[in-house]
Formats: sequence, structure tokens, C-alpha cells
Amino acid sequence: MITTADDTAVLSRVLDRWKAAVDGHRPADVAALFTEDAIFQGLHPYSVGRPGVAAYYASQPPGMKAAYRILETRRLADGVVLGYLAVEFSFRDRSPLEVKLSVVVTRVAQDWYLGHYQVSRLE
Repeated sequence: MITTADDTAVLSRVLDRWKAAVDGHRPADVAALFTEDAIFQGLHPYSVGRPGVAAYYASQPPGMKAAYRILETRRLADGVVLGYLAVEFSFRDRSPLEVKLSVVVTRVAQDWYLGHYQVSRLE
């Protein structure tokens, strides 16, 4: 399967809320976008669940902003979408950081949540 407008829209709905919470330095709001058992891999050791996500984003500097671009999507199953993105994190006091991000969003009841988040820093 290839990237579709529906899958891109699903990812955008979740990632727009993620971006707003990251940009607003609201770690609890970021964590609430993840499933209870989400596997989270930022640029530090991985964690499972919302507390690890909240701790990771609480450790980020105030003023950090995220800008993302969806590169690919795949519908893995009904209610499961894989996304591959380019993300630039900008900071007040240092150069931006460009990463690649893979996410899996899953439908739970009437909403979508991040169940897997994997950052790669390519140089």
C-alpha cells in the first residue's frame, strides 16, 4: 500500500496536536496523545507508557518547537497507520536538530493515539 490522503489526514490530526503540545512545552498533553502502553524512543533510552513520554518532554528546553513533514504512510491494518516523517526541532539558543520519525497510530474508541514513536538522527 502507498501513502493515501486518508492516512495522511489521520496522522496530521494526531501530529498537529503533538506539535501544539510540544511547542507549548506541555509534557502531560504530549503524553496524553500516546497509548497507555506506547513504546517511545526519543534521543534517550526508550520507555514504555505515558509517564516516560511526559518525563522526556519535561526535560526538553522551553522554547523548543517542532515542524514536521509526512514523507510516507502505510495502512498496516484497520485502525493502524504507520507514518514516516522528517522533523525539525528548533531551539532558542542553538542550531535546529533534524531527525526522521517513525510513528504508529492506533484507533482507540473514537480517537487515534501514538502507540509507537521512534526517532532516528541521521548525519
